[in-house]
Amino acid sequence: MTRRRHALVTGAGSGIGKAVALRLAEAGHAVSLAGRRAAPLEAAAAGIAASGGEALALAGFDVTDGAAIEAGVGRAVEAFGDIAVLVNCAGEAPSAPFEKTGADVWHRVLATNLTGVFLTAQAALPSIRRAGAGRIVNIASTAGLTGYAYVSAYCASKHGVVGLTRALALELARTDITVNAVCPGFTDTPLLDAAARTIAGKTGRSPQEARASLSRGNPQGRLVAPEEVAHAVLWLASPEAASITGQAVAVAGGEVMTG
Repeated sequence: MTRRRHALVTGAGSGIGKAVALRLAEAGHAVSLAGRRAAPLEAAAAGIAASGGEALALAGFDVTDGAAIEAGVGRAVEAFGDIAVLVNCAGEAPSAPFEKTGADVWHRVLATNLTGVFLTAQAALPSIRRAGAGRIVNIASTAGLTGYAYVSAYCASKHGVVGLTRALALELARTDITVNAVCPGFTDTPLLDAAARTIAGKTGRSPQEARASLSRGNPQGRLVAPEEVAHAVLWLASPEAASITGQAVAVAGGEVMTG
């Protein structure tokens, strides 16, 4: 019997990360769900198991902590064998005017969104090489392709993720490992809910009005669903995407067009 391919997803407790983990499990991957908090990871893993899949909750997986990453990768490999698919999805998106963005916020956002991708990919890469036909998919953002006001640290970090993706893709181009970024637009997740509450608090609008204003940034007039991002990840993780590498795929209803 052929062993299921093993996928490790960071930030898998909610939002896009959870949707990606569930979609990969539905497609037959054994999934290691990595994140800091145990409860949401265990709930997602239990749901996968109840549907006949294989899942491991990797709590305490702090992408800013190299030792925690190494330990989590080791546990994942012990449970399901070498990692064939790595999806870097952990992230945060605080907002503030540039002049009110403190150095502590700047360093924290870059540590989570950018350095976390670097550390996790570096820790997992030996296992990915052993697995064969490896896939690394980094969840960036349309903020990695264009600029947005009041999220300077987030934009800088996501531009960095796109650049790191391209550099690593070229380094690995003569192997059987591909490296790509998926760049969602405004997506209906807890991160967006938090952004809407921040906008509401600063403008006096309701959270619903704030969500509507974010939806208008998408030419389709709606928020992206996490499951739509997950489908893009699944395609990039598939054998059929073997020639796709170094790309930044926008999932944003036409808000940002790459070419």
